[in-house]
Amino acid sequence: MSQKVLLNATEVHIALHRLACQLIENHDSFHNTVLIGIQPRGVYLAERLKSMLETDYKIKNVPLGYLDITFYRDDFRRSDKPLEANKTKINFIVEDKKVVFIDDVLFTGRSIRSALTAIQSFGRPLEIELLTLIDRRFSRHLPIQPDYRGRQVDAINNEKVKVCWKENDGEDAVYLIKN
Repeated sequence: MSQKVLLNATEVHIALHRLACQLIENHDSFHNTVLIGIQPRGVYLAERLKSMLETDYKIKNVPLGYLDITFYRDDFRRSDKPLEANKTKINFIVEDKKVVFIDDVLFTGRSIRSALTAIQSFGRPLEIELLTLIDRRFSRHLPIQPDYRGRQVDAINNEKVKVCWKENDGEDAVYLIKN
């Protein structure tokens, strides 16, 4: 197994600032916009973006929630091991709001499809956008594309993209892992 660095800590930082600026261009003060990190790994990206928006760009009170999609996935019964759900935490109304789903890697699109189904339990958003740090563009099973992407990666099926976050993994980096 070998791994190649796709983004180092500096490049991750630059991509996050670019994504934050793109969000500001489209959502201004975030008065009608909410961020929702898709559990588990999208939460790290969502928290980092919220922090940047509030600290570096002085936008006040950006709403952030977490959405667990475990039991909305179309493959959740295909495993022999019991699934452990993550936590959904949405302490605001999504009805008639602009929702930005945030996930670390867009691969097949199935997680996003699950998130689209899961969010309906919380109301009917005005619109939904997708932000991903990494877009694996040739791996889609569903016609889902990000509105905001940090980096586009061409990885074949036996390659894996791993996003590491300082808060969880001790470093900010993105790797392409070959089996």
